[in-house]
Amino acid sequence: MNASIGVIAASLLLAAVMLGLYLRERQRRLQLGFKLEQATQQMSIQLEHDPLTGLLTRSGLDVVLEKAVQKVDSSGGAFCVLYVALDNFGLLNDAFGQSIGDRLLKEVAERLSRCAELSTEACRITAGEFALIVNGGLAIGRSAAKNVNAALAEPFRFEAIQTQVSCSIGIASYPEHGSRAKLLGNAALAMRSVKLNGGGDFCQYDLKMGLEVREQAVLVNDLRKALELGQFELYFQPKIDAISLQVTAAEALLRWHHPEHGLVSPVLFIPLAERYGLIGALGNWVIQEACRKAARWREHGLRMRVAVNISGYQMREDDLVERIEAALHRSGLQPSRFTCEITESVAMEDTKVTQLTFDKMRKAGFHVSIDDFGTGYSSLATLRRLPAAELKIDRAFVSDLEESEDARSIVKSIVSLAAALNLRVVAEGVETPGQCALLVSMGCNELQGYLFSMPIPGDELERLALNNHRLKTVEFRQSLFATTLPTELDSSLH
Repeated sequence: MNASIGVIAASLLLAAVMLGLYLRERQRRLQLGFKLEQATQQMSIQLEHDPLTGLLTRSGLDVVLEKAVQKVDSSGGAFCVLYVALDNFGLLNDAFGQSIGDRLLKEVAERLSRCAELSTEACRITAGEFALIVNGGLAIGRSAAKNVNAALAEPFRFEAIQTQVSCSIGIASYPEHGSRAKLLGNAALAMRSVKLNGGGDFCQYDLKMGLEVREQAVLVNDLRKALELGQFELYFQPKIDAISLQVTAAEALLRWHHPEHGLVSPVLFIPLAERYGLIGALGNWVIQEACRKAARWREHGLRMRVAVNISGYQMREDDLVERIEAALHRSGLQPSRFTCEITESVAMEDTKVTQLTFDKMRKAGFHVSIDDFGTGYSSLATLRRLPAAELKIDRAFVSDLEESEDARSIVKSIVSLAAALNLRVVAEGVETPGQCALLVSMGCNELQGYLFSMPIPGDELERLALNNHRLKTVEFRQSLFATTLPTELDSSLH
């Protein structure tokens, strides 16, 4: 009997111990599960939010998009996705460094967040690209895009650095512009359409954009092979002395002879070349070909300055000046007979690489022209530091010259500024005798445009110069055909 009681007591004790162990293990597992859930939630939050800006990541945006789609599907209505891309963010990041680039992205994120009364969420997709989800249809989406453009247009200030940023915005609406899977991509297509047209604006998605993108992809693929296949050619547009109305120089302009599409406009393929990393090779070919043509002209008795457009990408290449010097040396041309035309916006870039390139150009003795002048934000101090010999008035002002007092005032101001800095003035886009007369009276030194000649192949320009010394309406300056002039006088000819 006592033995039985002992067994029972021992069993109860063992059961109590086992129960205690079970309850403790259960509690431990509950605690571990709670901690695991907390860690999972925290990790999910980290994965769904960008550590730099605090905005949603792409995976976080997918979750919000799914909820927005479900809401519209069940209750009706609409929402828009705005794809926001900063124009030239890569350039700014390279110019000022990653630290300033990160601070810029943070400030952009804060400004986008301040548009929260229109958007439900903001997302950072890549370095300089963002997305906003906006409740409402396309009218609300367009209004939100205007607000974003206005918010980002305000200058960004970081210590001594001040810069402005424009953006390109594409808008796609659900359900009008496709399924949830295609919505962000369609908004991105609309954004790229804005970039193709210069950026700094917004547009909504259109079904044609998909076709345009496919056509563009085919064109880019053809562009990659065009240089190797010899499909490029340089045309030349003469520059005319404003007093004598004689040809003094010529600007080299790139043309693409596409086997199926014929002559493709540089307005179309140059932006593609810049966007897809082809502009460096094209620019180098233009420099070498322009020097080769000028050397051929010289051999046949035509000594004429040649001008070449230099892109912003080329200005940031460390060896640009050395490559131009090598091309000039191979062709036997003097540096002063080679004009580098650089747009005002690129010339005003206050970056170490660009300024170093300008310093090299000065030492090399190149003739430097500031192109499209009047469309940017030049400062007098910067202009004085540049090794420029001339300013080239943008054609937009020339085309309005006869009708617009504002255009006339701008041209007069540019001519006065150039005179104060001892710079020559070239006016491009001259198409009418009236424009010509006004520009001459205002003091322009050179003229260029369809009134005198369209861009023509180099061989045709040579033939016209050597056969009868004239184009359709103007003659070539006689000094271009001199053969035994001293080097000093030859270098001073314009």
